[in-house]
Amino acid sequence: MQLRVGQGFDIHPFSSDPARPLLLGGVQVEGRGLAGHSDADVVCHAVADALLGASGMGDLGSMFPDTDERWRGADSTALLREVVSRVTAHWQVMNVDCTVVAEAPRLAPYLALMEPRLGAVVGAPVSVKAKRGEGLGALGRQEGIACLAVALLFQL
Repeated sequence: MQLRVGQGFDIHPFSSDPARPLLLGGVQVEGRGLAGHSDADVVCHAVADALLGASGMGDLGSMFPDTDERWRGADSTALLREVVSRVTAHWQVMNVDCTVVAEAPRLAPYLALMEPRLGAVVGAPVSVKAKRGEGLGALGRQEGIACLAVALLFQL
């Protein structure tokens, strides 16, 4: 039996556009949106990178480069779905665990929405936790949001 672990990380600053929605884990969250080439969903991006890393298939930026206008404003859940399709041709996803780091907004009310949405896309259990930056660094100063993810894969 071959198991592989991958880790993913993503971070985006808050957008200066007050109309930009905040999307995390495929869920619209009340708060200021994040700046990015796609919809800037740091949770989907970190999960995708964890899956790609575990499978040895590179990273999200190589697969969907921000220099390609086709991906401008892209739905990160759709990008994650494509990553899952490629990864699951050779691997079974066992589980994914995520930690979102954000001083604001408070994410506790949204976690129970993110987990099943991500789990449906990934095809395996996904847990999402939220932590604060405790006032330290850019995240603590409420300059953006980051996410760390770990994925466990089983080779088919």
